[in-house]
Formats: sequence, C-alpha cells, structure tokens
Amino acid sequence: MTPLDPAAVPPHVVVVGGGPGGYEAALVARSHGAQVTVVEQQGLGGAAVLTDVVPSKTLIATAEWMTIADRAPELGIRTPHDEVDPLSDVDVSLATGGIPVVSAYAAPASAQGHTLGGAGVQAAASAAGTAEEKRKHFVDLQAVNKRVLALARAQSADIRGRLEREGIRIIHGRGRLDGPARVVAELPDGTTEVLEADSILLALGATPRTLPTAVPDGERILTWTQMYNLRELPERLIVVGSGVTGAEFAGAYNALGSDVVLVSSRDRVLPGEDEDAAELLEGVFRSRGMTVLSRSRAASAARTDDGVEVTLSDGRVVHGSHVLVAVGGVPSTSGLGLEEAGVRLSETGHVVVDRVSRTSVRGIYASGDCTGVLPLASVAAMQGRIAVAHALGDAVQPLALRTVASNIFTAPEIATVGYSEEKLRAQNSRYITTTLPLARNPRAKMLGIRDGFVKLFAHPEAGVVLGGVVVAPRASELIFPITLAVQHRLTVENVASAFTIYPSLSGSIAEGARVLDSRVGK
Repeated sequence: MTPLDPAAVPPHVVVVGGGPGGYEAALVARSHGAQVTVVEQQGLGGAAVLTDVVPSKTLIATAEWMTIADRAPELGIRTPHDEVDPLSDVDVSLATGGIPVVSAYAAPASAQGHTLGGAGVQAAASAAGTAEEKRKHFVDLQAVNKRVLALARAQSADIRGRLEREGIRIIHGRGRLDGPARVVAELPDGTTEVLEADSILLALGATPRTLPTAVPDGERILTWTQMYNLRELPERLIVVGSGVTGAEFAGAYNALGSDVVLVSSRDRVLPGEDEDAAELLEGVFRSRGMTVLSRSRAASAARTDDGVEVTLSDGRVVHGSHVLVAVGGVPSTSGLGLEEAGVRLSETGHVVVDRVSRTSVRGIYASGDCTGVLPLASVAAMQGRIAVAHALGDAVQPLALRTVASNIFTAPEIATVGYSEEKLRAQNSRYITTTLPLARNPRAKMLGIRDGFVKLFAHPEAGVVLGGVVVAPRASELIFPITLAVQHRLTVENVASAFTIYPSLSGSIAEGARVLDSRVGK
C-alpha cells in the first residue's frame, strides 16, 4: 500500500452503495488516507446483508438444523416417546461401505416418478404427511424470520460501526451521478446534497428480476427478498427457477417441512454447475420428496382463492399455496445519471468494467452485481478493493476469476474453484481428474454423510492443480485448500505431501491429490 502525502489535501472518494463492493472499498480508501463518503439508501451492507446473502444463509442454516434433527435416529438418538425398531428400514449399500444405516430419506416406492395431479403425487403427499406426523419438532416460521431479520440488522449495524470508527462519512440517501466528478445525494426529507469527488465508485447492486406474467404481490407471489415476511410455513411452495437462488430456497423449505415443487426450464437443476454435482443434488432433492419438473418453463403465475397456480408453457397447471419467482437479478443502474455522465452500459444494463473495475469514464469505477462480472459478495468486495487502490495510485493485481471460489448453500453444499470440467473440455485442454465419494471417508461415515464427493483436476504432465469441486456439508469450508492450490499454482504432489487430520473430511482432498500424483507424466 502506498500512503498518500500527509501534507497534501486528501482526495475525496465517494462510494455510491454500501454493499460488500462499497463498504470494503471505503475501508481501503480510508486506509490510504483519503476522505471517504458512502451514500447508501437501504442500509449498510446493502441487499447482500439485509435481503439477500445474510438472510438466506441464516434461513438455510436453520433448515440444516432441521435436517440434522430428522437424521438423529440414524445415529441411534431417540426421544422417550420414539417407537423405532432399530432393525427396520435398514439400507445397506456400497455407498455406505456396507454399513447398515436407518434411512431418513428413503422415499417410498409409490413416491418415485410421480407426475402432476396423478396418484404418485397423492402418495408422495401422504408419505410426507406421515413423516411430518412422526416428527418431534416443527418450524415456527415467524420466529425463524424474526431471527433472520434481526441478524441481518445486527450485521448491518456492525458494518456501520466499523465505518464510523474509521472516520468514514455515511449519508442515508439515494446517490446519482451529475457528471463525471459529482454525486448528488437525494435525502429522505426531499433535500439534496452535492458531493464533489476525485474518484467515484458505483456499488449499486441488483434487484430480483420479475416476470410481467407473474407480478409479485408480497403475499402469495414472491421474490426472494419477500420470503422473510411470511408468518407461516408454505404448505406447498412452487419455486420457479432452478439456478442457485431457486435451488437454495427449494432445498431449505423442503427441509423446513414444506411440500416443494421446483420448476426448471433446463434438463437438470443448476445447469451452470458441475454436471456430476448437479445430478447428485437433484437426486437428493427427489429422494427427500421434492417434485422436480425438468424441461418445464413457467409461463405465468396467478393467485387463486386459497393459493396460486402456475401455468407452464405446455399448458400444464401447478397448484400451490405460494410461488417464489427466482429467475435472476436486474442491475440497479437505471435513473441514476450513469449514461448521461458517459458511463457505458451493456445491453443488459450492467456497467461495463475492466479487470481493475474502471468504467468508460476516467475516475469512475464500479463493483459488484451492477457490473455483471460474477454475482458473488466476495467478488464484489475484491472489485471494490482493487478499484479504490487503483484510483489512489497503488499497484494492484487485476481481478482473476479463475481463482474465485464459489459455493451453493444447498444440502449438501456445492463448492467450486478454478477451471470447471466443462471449461476444460470446451477449450480442448489436457487434464486428468479423479472423483472420491465421501461415503468412503471414515469421518463422513461417523457423521452419517452419504451424499457427496471430492473432484480434482490437474495438468497431466506438470501436475498443477487446475480446479476442484467439493460436494459435502460445509463444502464452503473444505474448498479452501483447493483454492490455495489454484491461487498459488501448487501441484498435486504439493497437496498430497501436506498433513491432514485423521479422521477428517479434508483427508479426501489429500487422497484425491495422491491419486492424481500417481498419474502425472504417465
């Protein structure tokens, strides 16, 4: 970091937007000695903290505890009122190494391959009802959502406190450009404040994309930001969209006890992710009683007297109590004077930036979801840090997406880093790969984990780790050693020679590296 001349007048950096791409940038700018002002309309942390990442992952964490509680009988944990034959419903398979387990997720034969409106759906619903009746615990969704929102507000307050302690000025209002070096803050009382800036960072975020034929009403037809207003668990939740957001909410509400129908326009859920991981997750969804409608596009959603109906493009109609529309996001770039100031936008409305977050206007940078680079809070934060460091004259390393680790918070989680197998195939790269099922891992057996794997990719001659996939509980934590390997171009020999704890899930990463190391150069 190159400090500014203390005798000089400090430059003024104005950050429009207080999400991860904004507040992280503000902290870096302040550490360089700049005068920093953050203009935020919603609250510090932005949508990521208040309506998106923090709330959704808190909800998912609650659902995870429900899943753990449901699986307790597998480990021999009983309540005084349980009447369970320990030898009944025993599943012995190669997936568990031949170890008998009481399966909490085994779907009845009548529930397999069910279709809309048929006897299979009724059988599945009956089975789900029976399972629900046997549960010794239930979800108070109002209490869950109260906690979710309280945690989000607390995190927002923590961020505000940190910025204030660092001497960063915070303006509550809507920021817009008035030329290439001026920001106008529109305040809640209707007045405005003009801010002259030496550098401007746009961290504008995005909002949920809606469909004109499925307009959210906040009660039955919902976006993901409105899910936390629900007071009761949806009896039958239809989720339109099988991308990351759709899959996460579908899995969470399924675990919480809702009957879930996931409508996917593609051949499988998570079409942009590792094929093996997506297929495993879809199998888990189905085994837990979720209805997955593949190759089915939602045409419209409308309220009925007691719920909603979603009409598919082929004419079929799906009935439910609520519908969540999760079909992506729209950058929050309109009406803010960006194009008038010369900032170039893409056809989708995203701010066009380079690898150090520069826009088409000198002195104006952008970060986060408004750029469309990669919709991850970690990427937004990195873009923001790079942007202000560059703006203040520091040497920076351009953003390298190849080293970005990402995670999908389903159960199991799916974490990836580096080159995907699809990318390696598409560019005709030579690579070697191995996949180790977690069911073989001793720690996984102890924890009752059956679904998941570790997959690694490496160069066939140099042995450099090219990428990896982890499908497991807490995959978001397990991916880190692979991320280090990709970031620092370590070889599979480097990874294989490092100590791991026995027993541990991370042991499968080292084992996979040993498998690949034996094949390097052959």
